[in-house]
Amino acid sequence: MAGGKRDYYEVLGVSRDADDETLKKAYRALAMKYHPDRNPGDAEADVRFKEAAEAFEVLRNPEKRARYDRYGHDGLNGMPVHDFGNADAVMDLFGELFGDFFGGGGRRRGRRGPRRGSDLQVAFEIDLVEAYKGVQKTLSIPRQESCKECSGSGAKPGTQPAPCRHCGGRGVVVHEGFISVQQTCRACRGQGRVITDPCGTCRGAGAIHVQRDITVSVPPGIDEGMSIRLTGEGEAGDPGAPAGDLYCQVRIRPHQLFVRNNQDLHCEVPITFSQAALGGTLEVPTLEGKFINATLQRGTQNGDEIRLSGRGMPHVRGGRPGDLVVHLRVITPRNLTRRQEELLRELAELDGKHVPPERKGFLDRVMEFFGSTSTKKEAEGKGS
Repeated sequence: MAGGKRDYYEVLGVSRDADDETLKKAYRALAMKYHPDRNPGDAEADVRFKEAAEAFEVLRNPEKRARYDRYGHDGLNGMPVHDFGNADAVMDLFGELFGDFFGGGGRRRGRRGPRRGSDLQVAFEIDLVEAYKGVQKTLSIPRQESCKECSGSGAKPGTQPAPCRHCGGRGVVVHEGFISVQQTCRACRGQGRVITDPCGTCRGAGAIHVQRDITVSVPPGIDEGMSIRLTGEGEAGDPGAPAGDLYCQVRIRPHQLFVRNNQDLHCEVPITFSQAALGGTLEVPTLEGKFINATLQRGTQNGDEIRLSGRGMPHVRGGRPGDLVVHLRVITPRNLTRRQEELLRELAELDGKHVPPERKGFLDRVMEFFGSTSTKKEAEGKGS
């Protein structure tokens, strides 16, 4: 499950072939159960309430549902979805489908003012070099924009919407009984007015569906999963209300040489046996596309590291850059030339005469172990 999200069908408690009416009933039951007005201060209920809204919003959309059924959560990457971390988006979906069943909370009592547009979220990929240097990306975003012909009113230019007769222009109706229940007016959808002469361009919707190219400036040092917020680039709001925001989530493709760990970069560099023994200057690749020189110590062992300070990823907020950590791997040759073999045999003879301290210490411990083992066996033999 991407990002730890539960399966949307599991969230709603429906089968994968559930029809629209079944989805709606399942969402309604969960939304009523976990509504914040029924569960004040319950963080778990708040999570479930938002989780159900996100699942229903995806599964009720045929295109998103088809992508989700085929690829799971990853199939929604690149498709704008409402940001259900925003409580307003969840409440808008709830009110759109079922009205405001909870009239006493004060948040939605009476007619609401112009609603801000919904936030959108989209994911896009860059490579590690682009994350290192920063880059500008152009994303094609489908969204609802305010109709310019009618300035978002939905009414034909030169005309005005009329007050809703069903709710008297209040946007809500109240059903009196043992308990008073306030609901969004279905006739005007909570707007308090109806359009009698609709705009020919948007057909009374006040907004049109467009595919908009938007440029995103990615700062140097950005990391996997970070989001860039573009204010006002979400969906259009009601007339007089601001548009929502667009949240662009960054995904970073793996690199063939470097692995990132926070601000540090890690790179494996193979070296020869002679380089490891003699030391010297080692050329190390960088994300800038050039080599830099590093000092290789004499007697380097397989798995040793060289840390180059400040050569890692820049800090996205301007802090100290990370380091470049070079992991050294000593390569044993598989195929030797005749001259190489002659030299190595000569070296082997010298090694036999001049045993390194590390090996001498190892051999001493082995002999001590063998000696104690044989002494123990002799004692056991005598005792028997």
